[in-house]
Amino acid sequence: MLTQILEFGQTPKQLFVTPHPRRITQKFKSWPQAPSYNASIADSPVSPGEESFEDLTEESRTLAWNNMAKLQLHEQHKLHKEAVTGIAVSCNGSSVFTTSQDSTLKMFSKESKMLQRSISFSNMALSSCLLLPGDGTVISSSWDNNVYFYSITFGRRQDTLMGHDDAVSKICWHDNKLYSASWDSTVKVWSGVSAEMTGTKRHQFEMLAELEHDVSVDTISLNAAGTLLVSGTKEGTVNIWDLPTASILHQIPCHSGTVCDAAFSPDSRHVLSTGEDGCLNVIDVQTGMLISSMTSDEPQRCFIWDGNTILSGSQSGELLVWDLLGGKISERIQGHKGAVTCIWMNEQCSSIITGGEDRQILFWKLQY
Repeated sequence: MLTQILEFGQTPKQLFVTPHPRRITQKFKSWPQAPSYNASIADSPVSPGEESFEDLTEESRTLAWNNMAKLQLHEQHKLHKEAVTGIAVSCNGSSVFTTSQDSTLKMFSKESKMLQRSISFSNMALSSCLLLPGDGTVISSSWDNNVYFYSITFGRRQDTLMGHDDAVSKICWHDNKLYSASWDSTVKVWSGVSAEMTGTKRHQFEMLAELEHDVSVDTISLNAAGTLLVSGTKEGTVNIWDLPTASILHQIPCHSGTVCDAAFSPDSRHVLSTGEDGCLNVIDVQTGMLISSMTSDEPQRCFIWDGNTILSGSQSGELLVWDLLGGKISERIQGHKGAVTCIWMNEQCSSIITGGEDRQILFWKLQY
């Protein structure tokens, strides 16, 4: 300032009293883009419109998680005769698919609030379900060692994957690959699972990898990029796997008893796991170190999280909102009459569905 006055004879004036607005920088995707017919658009990693939409979506997610304690019960429906084990929802949110220990897959219309279909593949419990992109096929895992493919369009079972020697406990899907966890102490990776599966063509499933464990595997989850997998075992060990090499990165014995659920943070830097011992453990993915642990007075059977806040379903039926940085429960929400067994959240983080041992599915909305 002194130099400016001496050299130019100017006395500076303050022109702005408020901070400049934040510069919006272009976001580059870390995954390959689909080919485009417009060369000018294809040359740009993210279009301005898409960038703005992503900013708004991220802001809405942050707002939703900041107000998770204001979750309100919207409606509830009893669909099954036994505990609900899995929830999958169509892209437009109109159809809800659930699996249960009563061995049935149910299709429920959210608009008409009516049960549309009930499918039984065997007399054994179903453990989880997922929808393939395009909403044409729903996949269910079963305690009878099989994975079943059901065509929604054609209304029939279109394929069966007989790939395990014991109950299939959990399935995941990413990039035309199916990941199946089992009580036979393995997690298997399968190819040949296409989102364009037709109702008549039967597929040849090829096993790409087999991730071997010492004991039965009760839960698995993938990171957002589909490059890492976390598995939780009956004896309380959390395993982090590198999928491209099918090799184990870390083996962390951090629970006494079965691991109920495990999942990566959105940025893939951390893993959260819950167990029968009531502990919620945060693990650093790069080092495999246990960096945080919280304890509840009962098991947290399932959860969703954004890396800072956790919404968990407890053994008693409550939904608990956890402040991870503060290491405490910030809200208790009355829910099911019995354990919360599964939980689903939409991409905008504004709508939540839970399933429980009381055979009900509960629809939740954020009120803020």
